[in-house]
Amino acid sequence: MMTNTPSRKMQKVLLILSLLIMLGCSFPVQLIADAPTATPTLAPTFAPTQTPQATAQPGTDQNPLILALAPSSHPNEAFIAAGDTIAAFLESRTGYRIVTVVPASENALVESLARGNAHIASLSPYAFVVARGDNSATALLARVREGQTFYASQIIANRNKDFESFFDEARNENIGEAAAALQQFQEKKACWSDTTSPSGYVIPLGLLNQAQVQTRGGAFLEGQPNVVRGVYADDICDFGATFVDARTSPILEADYPDVMEQVIVIWRIPAIIPYENISIATSLPVEMRRVIQRALIDLMLTPEGKSAMQTVYGFDEMLPIDDAAYAEFITLAQASGLDLTDLIE
Repeated sequence: MMTNTPSRKMQKVLLILSLLIMLGCSFPVQLIADAPTATPTLAPTFAPTQTPQATAQPGTDQNPLILALAPSSHPNEAFIAAGDTIAAFLESRTGYRIVTVVPASENALVESLARGNAHIASLSPYAFVVARGDNSATALLARVREGQTFYASQIIANRNKDFESFFDEARNENIGEAAAALQQFQEKKACWSDTTSPSGYVIPLGLLNQAQVQTRGGAFLEGQPNVVRGVYADDICDFGATFVDARTSPILEADYPDVMEQVIVIWRIPAIIPYENISIATSLPVEMRRVIQRALIDLMLTPEGKSAMQTVYGFDEMLPIDDAAYAEFITLAQASGLDLTDLIE
């Protein structure tokens, strides 16, 4: 990463300060400059007065792009330096002027995307649904975990319960109609993982609501292995929901050696639940989005870039993606009837 001269550092600090004042920044931020101080100072909080009215072309010195780092109230020196590395690489590959900020929370970040006070950011699944809902952001790159960009969920029950399984374990696929499988849970009690879990609560709930199945008040057991335990015990709830496949968790093996036989899958929700992604403001031109996407892919091919992405966002690998891939997840998340802004951490 290139090192700025002292005059360059001062220019950058002044540029960021003038930008924040111009934008009426809607979230508390940490200024990310090249100054050599070990501990960055917290920038003042600006009231969300209005959407910025900048007339200069985006990505210029007069109207730089804002790269939001992961939300943090106390970013450390390594985090700050990693953000500088990402911004410097993107500038060198795209020719766009880029400044970095640290939002105080993800909800503040989503609001800032909507106001035009952030342009490039990592979003959690629920945050992306909210940002996509108001058309403030579009997906560029999906986080990859263990070779996958999405994961599946399943509805499970004790074999001794009077439920018919609509899932063929040998063929690893659902059989029959979802409506028939889900109607079995009418007025039944669920074991849920926790109130924010996509696989252990929100998406299965959305699927049941979509099928117009009303369940009795559920039990939140704080952990998906605990949901398996609750279903196995057969005295806490009638059915449960977990990721695929929580039954194989090592912490269950010793106490429940027959769990795979005793706890069966009634219906499996396909791999539609995403991990985090890198999103970009829809206000930016399509060609600009493509250039930034390409630069981010190239960034991950360098050791320094990959390390910086791990430090700032926790990403080890990314793949290009578009909004259509999230359609089913968005539909079921909205069908849950929950306020998704309450689920954003």
